[in-house]
Amino acid sequence: VQLVESGGGLVQAGGSLRLSCVASGGTSSINAMGWYRREPGNQRVLVAAIATESGTTTYAASVKGRFTISRDNAKNTMYLQMNSLKPEDTAVYYCNVDWGTGTSRRIYWGQGTQVTVSS
Repeated sequence: VQLVESGGGLVQAGGSLRLSCVASGGTSSINAMGWYRREPGNQRVLVAAIATESGTTTYAASVKGRFTISRDNAKNTMYLQMNSLKPEDTAVYYCNVDWGTGTSRRIYWGQGTQVTVSS
């Protein structure tokens, strides 16, 4: 599976950005997709995730009510709408895919896109 992210950039606090992640190759075996972020000096942490079949979404407490994850299955594209952005949302955001089953199960990552929120 190949993942290509876009939509990052520089925005003022209170502003909005929409990230996109396009998946290609073996997309029929995707179980779930998600967004993670790596803040400076920290590990990657889950921001939001969406299950393929049920559409069930999960959010980190820090973004709940401000960010919305969605997916267009026909386009194999996942989105993260980020509103009311705060300086602490500054990070590199990564697209993540949970793929396959059993011994073939894999995790795939995109290359990351920088989001910078100025105060």
